[in-house]
Amino acid sequence: MGIKENLSNLMNKGKGKAQESAGKATGDRDQEAQGRATQTEAGVKQAGENLKDGDIKGAANEAKDAFDN
Repeated sequence: MGIKENLSNLMNKGKGKAQESAGKATGDRDQEAQGRATQTEAGVKQAGENLKDGDIKGAANEAKDAFDN
């Protein structure tokens, strides 16, 4: 997996988590939902990267975690 893609996915997960937290703090349910969606999107992309690398177990775990948001 490319380091660039890995870092991008990690940054998007962090961005989504921050957005979700800000939404919770302000009571903005739309922002909270958008944050969860951003995290899910990053997790799915990371699962795809893991599959490209042949890491099926890692891909399955990443996909599961992505949808646990």
